[in-house]
Amino acid sequence: MAASLRFDGRVVLVTGAGGGLGRAYSLAFAERGASVVVNDLGGDFKGEGKSSSAADKVVEEIRKKGGKAVANYESVEAGEKIVKAALDAFGRIDIVINNAGILRDRSFVRISDQDWDIIHRVHLRGSFQVTRAAWDHMKQQNFGRIIMTSSAAGIYGNFGQANYSAAKLGLVGLSNTLAIEGRKYNIHCNAIAPIAGSRLTQTVMTQDMVDALKPDYVAPLVLWLCHESCMENGGLFEVGAGWIGKLHWERSLGAIVRRKNQPMTPEAVKANWKKICDFDNATKPQTAEESTGSVLEVLSKIEDGGGISMNPTSQAASVATSELGRAVGYKISPWTFEYSKLETIIYALAVGASVKNPDDMKFVYEGNANFSCLPTFGVLPAQKSLLTGLLTEIPGVHINMGKLLHGEQYLEVYKPFPSSGKFSSEGVIVDVLDKGSGSVILLDVTTYHEKEPICYNQFSLFVVGSGGFGGKRASEKVKPSVPIPNRPPDAVCHDVTSLNQAALYRLNGDWNPLHIDPDFAALGGFDRPILHGLCSFGFSARHILRQFADNDPARFKAIKVRFAKPVYPGQTLQTEMWKNGNRIHFQTKVKETGNVVISNAYVDLVPSSDETSANGPIKLIFHIQFPVHLYQAEGLQSNLVFDVIGQRIKEIGKELVKKVSAVFQWNITKDGNTAAIWTIDLKNGSGEVYQGPARVPTQATFTLSDEDFVNIFAGRLNPQQAFFNGRIKVKGNLILAQKLDVILKTYSKL
Repeated sequence: MAASLRFDGRVVLVTGAGGGLGRAYSLAFAERGASVVVNDLGGDFKGEGKSSSAADKVVEEIRKKGGKAVANYESVEAGEKIVKAALDAFGRIDIVINNAGILRDRSFVRISDQDWDIIHRVHLRGSFQVTRAAWDHMKQQNFGRIIMTSSAAGIYGNFGQANYSAAKLGLVGLSNTLAIEGRKYNIHCNAIAPIAGSRLTQTVMTQDMVDALKPDYVAPLVLWLCHESCMENGGLFEVGAGWIGKLHWERSLGAIVRRKNQPMTPEAVKANWKKICDFDNATKPQTAEESTGSVLEVLSKIEDGGGISMNPTSQAASVATSELGRAVGYKISPWTFEYSKLETIIYALAVGASVKNPDDMKFVYEGNANFSCLPTFGVLPAQKSLLTGLLTEIPGVHINMGKLLHGEQYLEVYKPFPSSGKFSSEGVIVDVLDKGSGSVILLDVTTYHEKEPICYNQFSLFVVGSGGFGGKRASEKVKPSVPIPNRPPDAVCHDVTSLNQAALYRLNGDWNPLHIDPDFAALGGFDRPILHGLCSFGFSARHILRQFADNDPARFKAIKVRFAKPVYPGQTLQTEMWKNGNRIHFQTKVKETGNVVISNAYVDLVPSSDETSANGPIKLIFHIQFPVHLYQAEGLQSNLVFDVIGQRIKEIGKELVKKVSAVFQWNITKDGNTAAIWTIDLKNGSGEVYQGPARVPTQATFTLSDEDFVNIFAGRLNPQQAFFNGRIKVKGNLILAQKLDVILKTYSKL
């Protein structure tokens, strides 16, 4: 036999507890170990009169049975006093049953201002006052259970009860919102619409009906909803005579009755009225987000010039087994993504790169000789399919974007990204999985640069509430996650996110208000706007790139992550890393809470040149033999470099002239004196390199030592740091100097 539900140590406040439902609740809670505050003003069903006897009798009943209870005679409009009575008597408040109520039934035209106001003061305002007084105490103890008492009149309406039904439906709205705001504090709020005999029904029910509709047949539902093991939250239940039913809203699919750049007319409404009112394929929205999301999708359809038939978007996704074949293998319409150096810099800043770290200058300053694009930038062109509504065109899978969660992400980079360019992407649904509580859509996206594949992404998208359609739970097409090793991490990196981090990351194109609007975030149950998962993803990848790959994007091959929990801007991201050959396992935590926010993750790196040489010969880009006497005769190592540059210019000079279009002079010093002068002409003819001063006007002149020159080209000296340290002197157009990168790095690697 199942263990009985107990309330030992819990304190329950029941309003309107002198009789009927309130008395039944009080006795039932006390019998199961709760301490009960029995509140009742002691008036009649119209709210007139006052007496302590009703509450005292119930308290006496409880105490005779060995229970603990105190009486309170305040009006529910004095909510703070009632809650104080609970705190004074028992030291805490765990459960609030808002049960008090009165009637002032009149047909609508006969309702006076007084009749309207007193009903709302007792039912709606009274429940508000009592609950508000208890709320902070529940938050501090991280537990609370609240019941709002609605009625069938509030749900369906009832003749002669306009004032009563308005207040009772208002309680449903109050309950729904408290369920959302209280969720993170383990405060649950539910509404009931009971049918039972009480002071409010004594004039309309026969004795036989009163006996059949005992309050004892309602109390068990209330006790269950208030037990610590019950996770129900935000529900609405009708209950009476031993029957319980849960209610939800239902909505027709509706119809879009306007088109882009055309006026909306009542004639269009009339023409679509049958469709607007057709409930054959009705949907059941569960949240305000779903309702708003549907309207946003309508706007998207109108802007895209779509048809006027609205998809069933208020369900998270409706996936029928018979439709899966149409969804799997479906190719999304191709899309393009164009960016400049500005976008690469914004992305780097958005994922935490900073001028405070000299190694990050290559990602945030376009004038840096090693200016590069972070490899995780590759998610941006791919995710455009999610941000522009392309997923809504998938046949058989109708997605409510408000219920779409980013579960996992895989990115593989085939070659480093240029600092600016135009990409094209193609996406395909490779599988749809049934996870019971939802479905998982596997979206593969391949991105191309000038028709050559440059990266590949796999998005694992979890659609809440769309499971249970009988599909498979696993797929061989999933890029698998990998658990972290069972040992302390080899390295740990920290980065404090800025309070503006999410606002900054939005500039990459993900404009979801969840990441900036506090009110919108509250609808999702969050304290405040949260950080994008792909922002934390970028932070972690940067840490690994810096720790294990010398901050070299060319070493980055692939990354796989599972998003576990949200991050709030301002929190500290802590990446814990384990090296296993060229695979770096990692997990990311919020340092302040210890919560793991990215789990089962890894980065695969390309072996470094040192690792390659240990396992086999290094593959040279080119090889040129130099006469030994050249170096020995002049005693300058830089001669070697200029000869290599000259050789390359002879091969591809026209291409370099087209890209650079500038003349550079180099003054090479030794022991503080000028030892050689070289000119690189990448502006005239096919370009050339020669020893001696420039024969044409130069755009920039560099002066540095022979040793520093060679160290720069060997990668042992950062040119930007050398410039700031005074080891390189520059005259002329400094910005043009960055164009040298195309020959000094790409075309003359030693």
